[in-house]
Amino acid sequence: MFHHAIPSPGSPILELGPVTLRFYALSIIIGVIASIVIGGRRVRAMGGPKTLVSDVAIVAVPMGVVGGRIYHVITSPEKYFGANGDPLSALYIWEGGLGIWGAISLGFFGAWIAFRYVKRRQAFELSFAEFADALAPGILIAQGIGRFGNYFNQELFGRPTDLPWALEIDPRYRPIGYSQYETFHPTFLYESVWVFIVAFLLIRLTSRLRNRPGTLFALYVALYCLGRFFIELVRIDAATLIGGLRINTLTSILVGICAMVYFFRRSRE
Repeated sequence: MFHHAIPSPGSPILELGPVTLRFYALSIIIGVIASIVIGGRRVRAMGGPKTLVSDVAIVAVPMGVVGGRIYHVITSPEKYFGANGDPLSALYIWEGGLGIWGAISLGFFGAWIAFRYVKRRQAFELSFAEFADALAPGILIAQGIGRFGNYFNQELFGRPTDLPWALEIDPRYRPIGYSQYETFHPTFLYESVWVFIVAFLLIRLTSRLRNRPGTLFALYVALYCLGRFFIELVRIDAATLIGGLRINTLTSILVGICAMVYFFRRSRE
C-alpha cells in the first residue's frame, strides 16, 4: 500500500436518511451554483440585470448537460451500442460520462438563445460577448468542482504512478491490463488545479481586456484546451482514436487553435 497516495473515495453515494445522493451529481450541482453566483456578480459589475445569469442558466445548464452526454455517447459508442453494450444506460447520466466539449457547445448555444430572449424583454446594453466574458471564470470554477465527481466515481484517471500524490483505485475500477497497479495519476486533480489557475488569471485580466469583448472567453477556451491537451496524454481510459490521437486530444488542438486565432484578431482591433 502507498501510504502517501490519495485514498480511493469508497462509495460514490451519500446517504442522508431516506435521501440518496451521488457525489458525481452533487459535484456538478455545486459547480453550477458556484458558476451562477460568480457570473452573476461579474455581470452586475458590468451593468447587467441582477437576474440575467440565473435566467439564462435555466436554459443553458440543461442544454449543457444534454450536450455533454451526447458528446460522450458519440465518442464512446462501444459502451452503449457495442456487442456487450446497453443502449438504455446512455440515459444514466448520474453514473458519469459528460463530454466537456458537448457541454460547452450546446450550453453556449442555449445561453445565446436565452440571452437574446431576456434582452428583448429587458432592453439592457450588455452584449452577448461581454456576457460570455463575465461568465468565463465561473464556468472554469464549475468545471474544476465538477471534476471531483470523477474522483468519487473512480474514473478517467491516468497512467500508473508512484508519485506522492498518486490516486489509489479499487481493483474493480482498474482498466484491463492495469489490474496489477494500485495507484494512478489523479487527472481529475490536474484538471481542477489547472482550471482554477486559469480562472484566477482571467479575473486578473478582466479590466485589461474589457474593451475587447469576447477575448476573455476566447482566452478561457484556449487555455483550457492547452491544459486538456497534456492531461489527455496521461489518461488511459478507452477513447475513440483518429489518426492515432484520442478524439479529445484532437479536439483540444483544433478548438484551441481557433480560440487563439480569434483572441489575437480581436486583440488587434
